[in-house]
Amino acid sequence: MPTHTVSYREALRVWLRIAALSFGGPTAQIAVMHKIIVEEKRWVDEERFLHALNYCMLLPGPEAQQLATYLGWMLHKTRGGLTAGGLFVLPGFISVLLLSVLYAGFQQITLVQGLFFGLKAAVIALVIEAVLRIARRVLKNEVMIGIAGLSFIAIFFFNLSFPFIILAAGLMGFVGGKLGWHKFEVVHGQNAKTHPIHSATTALPPHVSQRPRLAHTLLVFVIGLLLWVMPVLIIVTITDNATLGDIGWFFGKAAVLTFGGAYSILAYVAQQAVEVFGWLRPGEMLDGLGMAETTPGPLIMVVQFVGFMAAYRNPGHLSPMLAASLGAVITTWVTFVPSFLWVFMGAPYVEQLRGVKSLSTALSAITAAVVGVVLNLAVWFALHTWFGAVNELHFGTLRLLSPVWTSLNWPALAISAVAFLLLFRLRRGMLLTLAVCALLGALANIR
Repeated sequence: MPTHTVSYREALRVWLRIAALSFGGPTAQIAVMHKIIVEEKRWVDEERFLHALNYCMLLPGPEAQQLATYLGWMLHKTRGGLTAGGLFVLPGFISVLLLSVLYAGFQQITLVQGLFFGLKAAVIALVIEAVLRIARRVLKNEVMIGIAGLSFIAIFFFNLSFPFIILAAGLMGFVGGKLGWHKFEVVHGQNAKTHPIHSATTALPPHVSQRPRLAHTLLVFVIGLLLWVMPVLIIVTITDNATLGDIGWFFGKAAVLTFGGAYSILAYVAQQAVEVFGWLRPGEMLDGLGMAETTPGPLIMVVQFVGFMAAYRNPGHLSPMLAASLGAVITTWVTFVPSFLWVFMGAPYVEQLRGVKSLSTALSAITAAVVGVVLNLAVWFALHTWFGAVNELHFGTLRLLSPVWTSLNWPALAISAVAFLLLFRLRRGMLLTLAVCALLGALANIR
């Protein structure tokens, strides 16, 4: 079969097209990339695509954006990776920024209040769908179910931190893999049977098959680390705004712990943003999630909204909108720079990851733990959306969340019921579900 090389200009047009179609979460985004890159253009063959996807699933961060970065690197080295990964994020960044400005500046307008009220109630159904989707993928036996159950108990009843739960689960899975326990081998990414085989008609550049050099890897790490940290330090120093520093530190830390998709980290972010830093009110996290669900790009863009509101409410001597915009930029920067770094460091070594069982078993255990974490997120969101007041009771180390039943918000409960009906019974899809519920929220909020 004749082969050809891909020009950077041709690739740029394709990455712009993929960015414009990046709605619907990671599964839909990966499917779009497969259809265009593998089936239509035949720039990468099936085996390389799936192996790249398996590698990206082992990394913290948004796997669809990392896959785009990896494929861009395969075609045009670092320039290609930056282009593909950056364009994947850009539409979502702009969309969420504009919606955040609308939210902060015009939140008192009845129509805007109603739209976000409806989105908030609908998002609960989307989180439950995420729980079921991840559970179907990983809860294949009693060991995985047990890990998920322990994870939920640890975070919901004992308020253990998300990083601790993920690290403990990963260590458990890694040890299980080393000991040859087969019940930990349930997550293998996707395999070649998922799609028909497509042979590439593109001649990949030599750097894809070159033996990696340790000196180059260390250089990439140092440059990536400096790019990750230095811009934040410069902005914080110039503005003398401590909140911007807190935003950079917190979301930088969260970025390296986002295993299992964006939903896994949201409970941790929501807890810290509401209860520790006081950046958001309990229900506002759902507003940000509604923004991220309805815009292109990775779902993790919800953290941009959190950073925006944190700086908006703590502007220091800056204007609130300027501080908020800087907060959004810093949050997005520290969230995605590590994703580029993991790919550029690891891609040259990716062939060596074939058949490393202990990495797959660690991922399996982490993903099982994520089921419990996301279930906790769903319960937490539901309580703070359906009830106007929720009491927190403590019995030693045990924590119980008790809703005040007289504060039940009947319109929110009804809109959530509509969302469940549309999503699970009628299978109308995410965007239609959110649109209908936003409209219902606007109607419910008209006085």
